[in-house]
Amino acid sequence: MKNYLNFETEIKDLENELDKLKDPYNQEGLSEVDTQKISSTQTEIDEKLKNIYANLDPWQTTMVARHEDRPKAKFFIDNLFDDFISLSGDRYYGEDKSVLTGFAKFNGKSVLVIGQDKGEDLDSRIERNFGMMRPEGYRKTIRLMNLANKFNIPIISFIDTPGAYPGVGAEERGQAEAIAKSIECCMELKVPTIAIIIGEGGSGGAIALASSNKVLMLENAIYSVISPEGCATILWRDPKKMLDAAKAMKLSAKDLLKLKVIDEIIDEPLGGAHRDRDIMLNNVRQILTKNLNYFDELSSEEIMNERKNKFLKIGRNDGFMTGTEDLSTLTIKKNNLDQIFKSKKILFSIITGLILICTIFLII
Repeated sequence: MKNYLNFETEIKDLENELDKLKDPYNQEGLSEVDTQKISSTQTEIDEKLKNIYANLDPWQTTMVARHEDRPKAKFFIDNLFDDFISLSGDRYYGEDKSVLTGFAKFNGKSVLVIGQDKGEDLDSRIERNFGMMRPEGYRKTIRLMNLANKFNIPIISFIDTPGAYPGVGAEERGQAEAIAKSIECCMELKVPTIAIIIGEGGSGGAIALASSNKVLMLENAIYSVISPEGCATILWRDPKKMLDAAKAMKLSAKDLLKLKVIDEIIDEPLGGAHRDRDIMLNNVRQILTKNLNYFDELSSEEIMNERKNKFLKIGRNDGFMTGTEDLSTLTIKKNNLDQIFKSKKILFSIITGLILICTIFLII
């Protein structure tokens, strides 16, 4: 049974009609297939899908990213990679089934695969904690990323989580520290790292594994610091204002590519990734192959510096920093300080601040 979103009502009606046309013997008085009607109905469905999905607002995009039929990490792991060997446990506390990890072959080359998985049905969703990782999950991925780094094996991550698990037990076992260590580990790796956001990329739970050389994103996926509902609750104390929050957060693939937070968008089939998994699989395979081949010519130092510079450049394009192609430090250089002091407004603010400080000391 297909699942439809609330803005797909017309599509649902047309597809129900199409199913009846393809099976006329279940209807009284019909005994032959009307191929012309089937063709025209299918064309109408395609046109409506094209119009709807070309004009999705950020909240509708969020709903598509969360669609329960959307292909999960396990689907991509099972169909993209050969000889996948699942590895478990963090060697400190236990196993976290919300993240699948292991070594595999992609186009004949060894890779480490990490996949946050929400599960396909109720039982598997409960088992996988709806894709929300606990500290032991992050520590497991850190252990395996260090192992891949030791043997010069590229790392591919599939990101799909509403966020890290916020339970009391997770906090007691060091959730924040585990996420921070995971980000630190990702930034220090000398092997190519590719992160693909396939559904939800929520908060630090996603960033912990998406601090990669290349951050790719499916066309209808989302990537944000908090969920739209959470943002609306904090800012307006009204979770129903999630559309306003979604618009303000710039969480869609197009917005994030424009802001250079991500590197590339992976096209989805008409109507979303869940409508044609084979096309989606082929698109991901092609993009992965292209990006892995890109790193073949780079040394380990160049790979690490490229990753570092990528994150240092985010948000600096319109600021005082120039020559952002070769960043190596957060320190503002002398020529940038000159630029700052040449700006009359900034210089006035600095002088005013110094006068205010001196006045306070004189009064005291």
